[in-house]
Amino acid sequence: MPVTTSDAATARWALEAEGLGKKYRRGWALWDCTFRVPVGRVAALVGPNGAGKSTLLGLATQLVEPTTGELRILGVPVGRPGSMARWAYIAQDKPMFTYFTVADTLRMGRELNPSWDQATALRIVEGGRLAPGARIRELSAGQRTRVAFALAFAARPELLLLDEPMADLDPVARDEMGALLLAEAAEHGTTVLMSSHLLADMEQMCDFVLVLDGGLVRMAGDTEELVPMHTLVTGMLTERGELPAALGTHIVVEARTLGRQFSAMVRRQGPLELQWQLSEPSLEEVLLAYLRSPRAPALLSPTAVPGHQEESAA
Repeated sequence: MPVTTSDAATARWALEAEGLGKKYRRGWALWDCTFRVPVGRVAALVGPNGAGKSTLLGLATQLVEPTTGELRILGVPVGRPGSMARWAYIAQDKPMFTYFTVADTLRMGRELNPSWDQATALRIVEGGRLAPGARIRELSAGQRTRVAFALAFAARPELLLLDEPMADLDPVARDEMGALLLAEAAEHGTTVLMSSHLLADMEQMCDFVLVLDGGLVRMAGDTEELVPMHTLVTGMLTERGELPAALGTHIVVEARTLGRQFSAMVRRQGPLELQWQLSEPSLEEVLLAYLRSPRAPALLSPTAVPGHQEESAA
């Protein structure tokens, strides 16, 4: 059954997974993953190596078949005929024909994509002052990333999937490509799901996070909702060198000690002790705490949980 216009009009969720799992010979790469990503967001896909990020992107792009569960893109199951036209994917190595020129590459994109937007492609390429006759193999890493973005955005996808798109860029090029990505996504209303280890960059760019570790969902939701739920607490250990008992009344994501002091990332379950020093953590600090503490309880906001009963609009 092909994708219909009504599918696009009613889709609220760019990506939805229910009980999603993938098992390889060596074991489960993803296990019982249930989450959703709203449309119109720039979402960070975060996790250590081997967490399942590439497997999830492979499932979304139909490069990998699921073992269990279901994955839907923009309201329709992955694999339904016609659904591929609704998303674009940029792999980490940005595969292109290296002997093609920039002009050849854009011409190929135009011929393969019925919804091709030549004006967008030219604006992105010309913004980097790329010569149309330059061959792909002659371009720097940042220039190749720019061409890859031109191909992706000119195809006018509703969902853009990115696998470490800026990992090989220097700080200046990374800043430039980040600004380009945000500007193009905002102009076209494109939802972005971006895998990255660059947590500081994610804090500047993303308004939604999906954290995987060990094939499981550890955190998912709006950054403005998740981060304020946490407090960075600093205080003194007990005379026996232990964490204060009062800290146990809260959900301790991570606790670290240095000398006679402790520092803990907590999810508050009530008032915090007055003698403790309290500060609001950054998104990077929250993410690092969860990644360093795989046994900490998972946290999914209502926005990220399929089946959550939301209040109807008045």
